[in-house]
Amino acid sequence: MTSAPPMLELKSVRAGYGSFQALFDVSLEVRRGEAVGVIGPNGAGKTTLMRVVSGLIRPTSGSIVMDGIDLAATPPHRIVELGVAHVPESRRLFARMTVEDNLKMGGFVPAARPKFRRQLDLVYELFPRLRERRRQLAGSLSGGEQQMLALARALMSAPRILLIDEPSVGLAPILVSRTIDKIKELQERFELTVLMAEQNFNQAVRIADRGYVIVHGQIAFEGRNADELNNNELVRKFYLGL
Repeated sequence: MTSAPPMLELKSVRAGYGSFQALFDVSLEVRRGEAVGVIGPNGAGKTTLMRVVSGLIRPTSGSIVMDGIDLAATPPHRIVELGVAHVPESRRLFARMTVEDNLKMGGFVPAARPKFRRQLDLVYELFPRLRERRRQLAGSLSGGEQQMLALARALMSAPRILLIDEPSVGLAPILVSRTIDKIKELQERFELTVLMAEQNFNQAVRIADRGYVIVHGQIAFEGRNADELNNNELVRKFYLGL
Protein backbone atom coordinates (compact mmCIF):
# COMPACT_ATOMS: atom_id res chain seq x y z
CA MET A 1 0.00 0.00 0.00
CA THR A 2 1.39 3.41 -0.93
CA SER A 3 1.65 6.04 1.76
CA ALA A 4 -0.53 9.15 1.64
CA PRO A 5 0.95 12.14 -0.15
CA PRO A 6 2.41 14.90 2.03
CA MET A 7 0.10 17.65 3.20
CA LEU A 8 2.65 20.28 2.21
CA GLU A 9 5.43 19.80 -0.32
CA LEU A 10 8.09 22.17 -1.61
CA LYS A 11 10.14 21.22 -4.64
CA SER A 12 13.23 23.07 -5.83
CA VAL A 13 12.05 26.40 -4.43
CA ARG A 14 14.13 29.48 -5.08
CA ALA A 15 13.23 32.84 -3.55
CA GLY A 16 14.74 36.10 -2.42
CA TYR A 17 14.40 39.84 -2.19
CA GLY A 18 15.14 41.80 -5.36
CA SER A 19 18.56 40.74 -6.61
CA PHE A 20 19.36 38.89 -3.36
CA GLN A 21 18.63 35.18 -3.47
CA ALA A 22 17.89 33.62 -0.08
CA LEU A 23 16.67 30.11 -0.98
CA PHE A 24 18.37 27.76 -3.42
CA ASP A 25 16.42 24.73 -4.68
CA VAL A 26 14.81 23.98 -1.31
CA SER A 27 12.76 20.78 -1.22
CA LEU A 28 10.94 19.48 1.86
CA GLU A 29 7.67 17.88 2.86
CA VAL A 30 5.35 17.93 5.85
CA ARG A 31 2.87 15.14 6.47
CA ARG A 32 -0.47 15.59 8.16
CA GLY A 33 -0.26 15.65 11.95
CA GLU A 34 3.52 15.78 12.27
CA ALA A 35 5.85 18.47 13.58
CA VAL A 36 8.77 19.29 11.30
CA GLY A 37 11.67 21.51 12.32
CA VAL A 38 13.74 23.64 9.97
CA ILE A 39 16.92 24.25 11.91
CA GLY A 40 19.64 26.69 10.97
CA PRO A 41 21.72 29.67 12.08
CA ASN A 42 20.79 33.31 11.60
CA GLY A 43 20.63 34.27 7.95
CA ALA A 44 20.21 30.69 6.76
CA GLY A 45 16.90 31.36 4.99
CA LYS A 46 14.40 30.10 7.58
CA THR A 47 12.26 33.23 7.66
CA THR A 48 12.23 33.46 3.87
CA LEU A 49 11.04 29.86 3.73
CA MET A 50 8.13 30.61 6.06
CA ARG A 51 7.19 33.71 4.10
CA VAL A 52 7.22 31.79 0.84
CA VAL A 53 4.83 29.16 2.19
CA SER A 54 2.42 31.76 3.61
CA GLY A 55 2.50 33.78 0.38
CA LEU A 56 4.15 36.91 1.78
CA ILE A 57 6.81 36.57 -0.92
CA ARG A 58 6.64 34.59 -4.13
CA PRO A 59 9.18 31.99 -5.24
CA THR A 60 11.13 32.76 -8.38
CA SER A 61 11.01 29.08 -9.32
CA GLY A 62 9.92 25.72 -7.93
CA SER A 63 6.57 24.56 -6.57
CA ILE A 64 4.70 24.79 -3.25
CA VAL A 65 1.68 22.49 -3.04
CA MET A 66 -0.68 21.90 -0.12
CA ASP A 67 -3.29 19.18 -0.55
CA GLY A 68 -3.11 19.56 -4.30
CA ILE A 69 -3.39 23.36 -4.31
CA ASP A 70 -0.59 25.47 -5.81
CA LEU A 71 0.21 27.96 -3.04
CA ALA A 72 2.65 29.83 -5.25
CA ALA A 73 -0.33 30.91 -7.38
CA THR A 74 -2.68 31.55 -4.45
CA PRO A 75 -3.20 35.03 -2.88
CA PRO A 76 -2.00 35.28 0.76
CA HIS A 77 -5.51 35.88 2.14
CA ARG A 78 -6.70 32.72 0.41
CA ILE A 79 -3.76 30.75 1.85
CA VAL A 80 -4.99 31.72 5.33
CA GLU A 81 -8.48 30.56 4.40
CA LEU A 82 -7.02 27.20 3.33
CA GLY A 83 -5.90 26.69 6.94
CA VAL A 84 -2.34 28.06 7.01
CA ALA A 85 -1.55 30.21 10.05
CA HIS A 86 1.79 32.02 10.26
CA VAL A 87 3.33 32.99 13.61
CA PRO A 88 6.07 35.37 12.43
CA GLU A 89 9.46 36.03 13.95
CA SER A 90 9.28 38.72 16.67
CA ARG A 91 5.52 38.11 16.97
CA ARG A 92 4.36 41.15 14.90
CA LEU A 93 1.49 41.97 17.25
CA PHE A 94 -0.67 45.08 17.04
CA ALA A 95 1.04 46.74 20.00
CA ARG A 96 -1.51 49.54 20.51
CA MET A 97 -4.48 47.19 20.40
CA THR A 98 -5.71 45.10 23.32
CA VAL A 99 -5.03 41.42 23.72
CA GLU A 100 -8.62 40.58 22.80
CA ASP A 101 -8.58 42.84 19.74
CA ASN A 102 -5.41 41.07 18.55
CA LEU A 103 -7.25 37.78 18.94
CA LYS A 104 -10.20 39.17 16.97
CA MET A 105 -7.82 39.98 14.11
CA GLY A 106 -6.69 36.36 14.11
CA GLY A 107 -10.29 35.23 13.64
CA PHE A 108 -11.10 37.73 10.91
CA VAL A 109 -11.01 35.35 7.92
CA PRO A 110 -14.54 34.51 6.71
CA ALA A 111 -14.34 30.79 7.47
CA ALA A 112 -13.31 31.49 11.08
CA ARG A 113 -15.91 34.15 11.93
CA PRO A 114 -18.76 31.73 12.79
CA LYS A 115 -16.35 29.94 15.16
CA PHE A 116 -15.09 33.11 16.82
CA ARG A 117 -16.67 32.67 20.26
CA ARG A 118 -15.72 29.00 20.43
CA GLN A 119 -12.13 29.72 19.40
CA LEU A 120 -11.88 32.62 21.84
CA ASP A 121 -13.05 30.43 24.72
CA LEU A 122 -10.58 27.78 23.61
CA VAL A 123 -7.55 30.08 23.52
CA TYR A 124 -8.46 31.54 26.90
CA GLU A 125 -8.60 28.00 28.24
CA LEU A 126 -5.22 27.24 26.71
CA PHE A 127 -3.67 30.56 27.75
CA PRO A 128 -5.39 31.68 30.99
CA ARG A 129 -2.93 34.56 31.40
CA LEU A 130 -4.33 36.09 28.22
CA ARG A 131 -7.82 36.05 29.69
CA GLU A 132 -6.48 38.00 32.68
CA ARG A 133 -4.77 40.45 30.31
CA ARG A 134 -7.53 40.65 27.70
CA ARG A 135 -8.10 44.42 28.19
CA GLN A 136 -4.37 45.20 28.30
CA LEU A 137 -2.47 46.62 25.32
CA ALA A 138 -0.45 43.92 23.59
CA GLY A 139 2.66 46.11 23.56
CA SER A 140 2.69 46.21 27.37
CA LEU A 141 2.90 42.42 27.76
CA SER A 142 6.10 40.62 28.70
CA GLY A 143 8.04 38.83 25.97
CA GLY A 144 6.71 35.46 27.01
CA GLU A 145 3.13 36.73 27.11
CA GLN A 146 3.54 38.28 23.67
CA GLN A 147 4.71 34.94 22.27
CA MET A 148 1.67 33.24 23.81
CA LEU A 149 -0.56 35.90 22.25
CA ALA A 150 1.04 35.37 18.84
CA LEU A 151 0.34 31.63 19.07
CA ALA A 152 -3.20 32.23 20.32
CA ARG A 153 -3.91 34.71 17.52
CA ALA A 154 -2.86 32.09 14.98
CA LEU A 155 -5.18 29.54 16.59
CA MET A 156 -8.15 31.89 16.21
CA SER A 157 -8.33 31.01 12.49
CA ALA A 158 -8.78 27.31 13.39
CA PRO A 159 -5.74 26.38 11.27
CA ARG A 160 -4.79 23.03 9.80
CA ILE A 161 -1.08 23.85 9.72
CA LEU A 162 0.93 26.22 11.90
CA LEU A 163 4.04 27.93 10.53
CA ILE A 164 6.06 29.07 13.54
CA ASP A 165 9.11 31.23 12.89
CA GLU A 166 11.82 31.45 15.56
CA PRO A 167 9.65 31.18 18.69
CA SER A 168 12.72 31.41 20.94
CA VAL A 169 13.90 34.83 19.70
CA GLY A 170 14.16 37.40 22.48
CA LEU A 171 13.03 35.08 25.27
CA ALA A 172 14.85 34.03 28.42
CA PRO A 173 15.81 30.30 28.47
CA ILE A 174 13.03 29.33 30.89
CA LEU A 175 10.45 31.08 28.68
CA VAL A 176 11.84 29.36 25.58
CA SER A 177 11.31 26.00 27.25
CA ARG A 178 7.75 26.90 28.27
CA THR A 179 6.97 28.12 24.75
CA ILE A 180 8.21 24.89 23.18
CA ASP A 181 6.19 22.90 25.73
CA LYS A 182 3.07 24.85 24.77
CA ILE A 183 3.65 24.29 21.04
CA LYS A 184 4.08 20.58 21.69
CA GLU A 185 0.89 20.53 23.76
CA LEU A 186 -1.06 22.26 20.98
CA GLN A 187 0.30 19.95 18.33
CA GLU A 188 -0.55 16.80 20.26
CA ARG A 189 -3.91 17.92 21.66
CA PHE A 190 -5.34 19.14 18.35
CA GLU A 191 -3.29 16.89 16.03
CA LEU A 192 -2.03 20.05 14.37
CA THR A 193 0.51 19.95 11.60
CA VAL A 194 3.48 22.16 12.52
CA LEU A 195 6.37 23.53 10.48
CA MET A 196 8.71 25.37 12.82
CA ALA A 197 11.85 27.34 11.96
CA GLU A 198 14.27 27.54 14.87
CA GLN A 199 17.94 28.25 15.48
CA ASN A 200 17.92 26.73 18.97
CA PHE A 201 18.75 23.13 18.09
CA ASN A 202 18.17 21.63 21.54
CA GLN A 203 14.67 23.09 21.77
CA ALA A 204 13.74 22.25 18.17
CA VAL A 205 14.49 18.53 18.56
CA ARG A 206 12.19 18.37 21.59
CA ILE A 207 9.17 18.85 19.37
CA ALA A 208 10.19 17.80 15.87
CA ASP A 209 9.22 14.38 14.53
CA ARG A 210 11.63 15.09 11.68
CA GLY A 211 13.99 17.92 10.88
CA TYR A 212 15.81 19.67 8.09
CA VAL A 213 19.07 21.55 8.55
CA ILE A 214 19.29 24.65 6.35
CA VAL A 215 22.60 26.42 5.70
CA HIS A 216 23.13 29.34 3.31
CA GLY A 217 19.66 28.91 1.85
CA GLN A 218 20.06 25.21 1.05
CA ILE A 219 18.83 22.06 2.77
CA ALA A 220 22.04 20.46 3.99
CA PHE A 221 20.58 17.46 5.81
CA GLU A 222 17.28 15.76 6.58
CA GLY A 223 16.93 13.85 9.82
CA ARG A 224 14.12 11.33 10.09
CA ASN A 225 14.18 11.56 13.90
CA ALA A 226 15.97 13.31 16.77
CA ASP A 227 18.72 10.67 16.90
CA GLU A 228 19.65 11.21 13.26
CA LEU A 229 19.81 14.95 13.87
CA ASN A 230 21.89 14.59 17.03
CA ASN A 231 24.35 12.23 15.37
CA ASN A 232 24.84 14.16 12.12
CA GLU A 233 28.34 15.61 11.71
CA LEU A 234 27.05 18.91 10.33
CA VAL A 235 24.73 19.36 13.30
CA ARG A 236 27.44 18.41 15.76
CA LYS A 237 29.79 20.97 14.21
CA PHE A 238 27.37 23.90 13.94
CA TYR A 239 25.19 23.41 17.04
CA LEU A 240 26.82 21.09 19.52
CA GLY A 241 30.40 22.36 19.19
CA LEU A 242 31.81 18.85 18.68
